[in-house]
Amino acid sequence: MKACKVSWVFDVISPFAYLGFQQLSKLPSEVEVEFVPVLFAGLLNHHGQTGPAEIATKRRFTYRFALWRARKMGVTMRLPPAHPFNPLSALRLIIAAGSTHRAVKTVFEAIFVHGMDVADASVISALAAQLNITDADTALAAPEVKKQLHDNSAWAIARGVFGVPTLVIDDEIFWGHDAFDMALDFLIAPESFQDPQMQAIESLPVGVSRRRP
Repeated sequence: MKACKVSWVFDVISPFAYLGFQQLSKLPSEVEVEFVPVLFAGLLNHHGQTGPAEIATKRRFTYRFALWRARKMGVTMRLPPAHPFNPLSALRLIIAAGSTHRAVKTVFEAIFVHGMDVADASVISALAAQLNITDADTALAAPEVKKQLHDNSAWAIARGVFGVPTLVIDDEIFWGHDAFDMALDFLIAPESFQDPQMQAIESLPVGVSRRRP
């Protein structure tokens, strides 16, 4: 396959984004990954969705499933002290550090390997020091950092992204860590997604719409 660039859209609040991060090393060497931190809550608000932690039984299932999947994948995972948590400072820290692989890895491991609370300013300061940022408060408050997070979320929404993690490849989106193999197939053989059945999905009629309260 030819060299290409893909965008990986994520929020550190998501345990499935943490699992998806582990899969990125399996991408072909010709693929360059652009890390796009977004505020998941912003996506939910835009699309009028309920978060998985906002339904009690779904919340319990989601955390159990995430831990089960981690064990199946051979990935170390522990949950942070509270979940959901406010991910805003952690996302801004990643952006302030350049949205690099190292920055993303550092924050994800703090949350889901070491079980740290990134809503705690002292934790953010310690992580910032690891990423060679001496003044976390100033770095995270920088207008350009705040704007980048906003712009990232707007960019994702404009491309139809509705959840995290999502791989954006050209005009296609692949949502969820469990769609990673599908994304790989698309990268290797995009023509396999052009058969009549796949094409028919574009014009499949809506049979009934749910009434919203």
